[in-house]
Amino acid sequence: MSIVDPSVLELLNHAESRYTLVVEASKRGREIVNGALPMIDAEGMKPLKTAVEEINRGLLTYDNPTEQEEQN
Repeated sequence: MSIVDPSVLELLNHAESRYTLVVEASKRGREIVNGALPMIDAEGMKPLKTAVEEINRGLLTYDNPTEQEEQN
C-alpha cells in the first residue's frame, strides 16, 4: 500500500512527466488558495490534495506549449 493515494504512477497516466504533474498540481493548488472553486467535493481537503484529486479524476488538463510559443 502506498502512503500517497493516488500513487504517482497512477497520476502519470494524466501527465507526460513527473515535472508536469508537480507544476500543474502546485499551480492548481495556488488557484484554490486564491479563491478558485474546487471541481470536486473538497470538504476537509487541503488545496494540494484537492488539486491532485482533480488531476486523478481527469478534470484538470494542461496545455503543452509548442516550440514556437516558447521562443516568443
